[in-house]
Amino acid sequence: MLIDDVTIRIKAGNGGNGGVAFNKNMMSLGPTGASGGNGGNVYAEGVSDLGALRQFRFKKAFAAPDGKPGRSQFRDGQDGEDLILKVPAGTTIHNLKNEIQVEILKIGEKMLLAEGGKGGRGNFHFRSSTNTSPKEFEYGTPGEEFEIRLELKLIADIGLIGFPNAGKSSLLNALTNAKSKIGNYPFTTLEPNLGAYYELILADIPGLIEGSSGGKGLGIKFLRHIERTGILFHLVSGESMDPEKDYKTIRQELGNYSKALKNKPEYLFLSKIDLLEKKESNEKLEILRRLNPNAALLSIKMPETLENLKQILNKIKTEKGSSS
Repeated sequence: MLIDDVTIRIKAGNGGNGGVAFNKNMMSLGPTGASGGNGGNVYAEGVSDLGALRQFRFKKAFAAPDGKPGRSQFRDGQDGEDLILKVPAGTTIHNLKNEIQVEILKIGEKMLLAEGGKGGRGNFHFRSSTNTSPKEFEYGTPGEEFEIRLELKLIADIGLIGFPNAGKSSLLNALTNAKSKIGNYPFTTLEPNLGAYYELILADIPGLIEGSSGGKGLGIKFLRHIERTGILFHLVSGESMDPEKDYKTIRQELGNYSKALKNKPEYLFLSKIDLLEKKESNEKLEILRRLNPNAALLSIKMPETLENLKQILNKIKTEKGSSS
C-alpha cells in the first residue's frame, strides 16, 4: 500500500540549561558552570524509495533529542543529535502552523524543518568584578514544534493515463522491468507504479473515471501524481464502445483538477487493437484523430505498434538529453 499523504507532529530538541558550578581546586576559585548544548534540529531528506512515507503510517510523533545541561569545569553540554526524516523525492511538506510549504524534489536533497532550541549560558558567563561567585544561569530555549503534512507527488517523465483496463500496466511491464499487477476488472492498479525506459521514468497512474476530480472512484488521490509528469501518454481501450466519450471524459477530469495538467503535452493511443478487426480499429482511430491528430494504434502483442511507441520514447529521451 502506497502511503502518499500523511500528517505527523515533529519537535526539535530543547536547548540544555546552563550549569551552575564552582571550581573546587585551591587557588582557582570561581564559577565553572558551562553552557547547555543546543537541541537537535529536524530535517527532511529526499530518497528514491517511493514507500518511505510508510514509516509515518502508525507512528505520528517524532522528536529530536534535547541538548544536555552545562557541566562543571567549563564543560559545555552535548548538542542533541539531529533527526533526519527520509521522504520520497517529490514530497511536498506543508507546515500546518504557519502554512508555509516546501518541496523535496531530488534524491539527497536535505531541508531544515524545525530548529532546535539554544543552550543556556552557565554561571561562568555571568562572572564580573562585582559578582565573583554568580549563581545565575540561563534555561535552554524550547525547540520548534508543530504538525506537518507530507504529500507525495510522483516525479516522472511520462505519465500513463486513461480509464481502468486501458492497458497502462501491461504497457509499463512491456517497456520496463516493472511488475505491475494486471487483470480484466476495474481498479486493478490501486497505487502508482514506476518503471524506467533507459533514463526515462514512466509512471502508471491508476485508472481514472468520470468524477475523479470530485472524489469519485479512486478520486483525486492519484490526480496529484500526474502534476509533475512532463508528458502524458493517454490510452483509450480499443474495446471501448465510445472512444470519443472516453477520451473527452478523462480530459475533462484533468481540466477540472488543474488547467496546467490539461495543457501538458499528450500522445494518444488506441490500445488493445489485437482484440479488434482491422476495420474497426481504423474506424476508432479516425475518431480519435479528430480529437488528437497524432493518435496512433497500440498493442503490446503487435511489435510494429510497440516499435512506433518506442520511437516516440527515443525522441523524448534525446530531447531530454539535449536540454539537460
